[in-house]
Amino acid sequence: MKKNKLILIVFLSLFSFAAKSQTLEVGGFVGGSYYIGDINPAYHFAQTNFAYGLVARYNINSRWTVKLNGYKGLLKGDDLKIRYLPDRSLEFTTELYEMAGIFEFNFLPYFTGSLKNFFTPYIFGGAALIHARPQIGNSDLRDYGTEGQYNASFLQGERRSEYSYFNFAIPFGIGVKYSFSKRVSTSLEWGMRKTFTDYLDDVSTTYYLPSNLIQPGDDGYAELTRSDPNRNHQPLQQRGYSKNNDWYSFAGLTITYKINLVNRNKCSDFENRR
Repeated sequence: MKKNKLILIVFLSLFSFAAKSQTLEVGGFVGGSYYIGDINPAYHFAQTNFAYGLVARYNINSRWTVKLNGYKGLLKGDDLKIRYLPDRSLEFTTELYEMAGIFEFNFLPYFTGSLKNFFTPYIFGGAALIHARPQIGNSDLRDYGTEGQYNASFLQGERRSEYSYFNFAIPFGIGVKYSFSKRVSTSLEWGMRKTFTDYLDDVSTTYYLPSNLIQPGDDGYAELTRSDPNRNHQPLQQRGYSKNNDWYSFAGLTITYKINLVNRNKCSDFENRR
């Protein structure tokens, strides 16, 4: 609930910024989200889940648009479903929150409400702040230190830092826009997000607990079952691939409503209806 309120607060602040312009398009987004990383390295749209959000757009001219959005999506990964490395039996679920500022470039002249320029494909890119908290059930995987973040005794002295839930990402992608009426517009888009973290899935480096020495009831057994569910790996064996950061995607439909915030001259009105 607190995170949903955070998205709403950010969206309202972006709305107040955009309100300084002459026209504003506001609306919502519905679609899907999925992740690419150590558990799912290549299969786009695998384990896609419902995503939604709020959008504010300011059209600078017929070619360029600034979009501000707050999105929420669910990311999942499961070795037994993806089957890239099923012997690990790792899995995670992450509620991901994104706040982004994006530039859109229209390949064709476009005006919401235009009788002539009512359709265009477009590309987009920008920057985003994200919050992602990998879990199993209601348990935060970070708390278990699944790769030895809190215990360096089996890592030959190497110390690993606790990863952050907050990170940056670079959104980019493609889409198409269509104006249904004088004020209502829709767009269908698919976008990838390059992140600066390898821990959307809690998987990045190596194992750290000796599975043959720790038994049920011993200290570290709970950590072992989260780090190595099958108990068939030894410290410093590869668990993930830290040189590649994780990615995620939002794809779906946006519907916006155009608002005229200040009086516009007749020429501008005529131009938008061409």
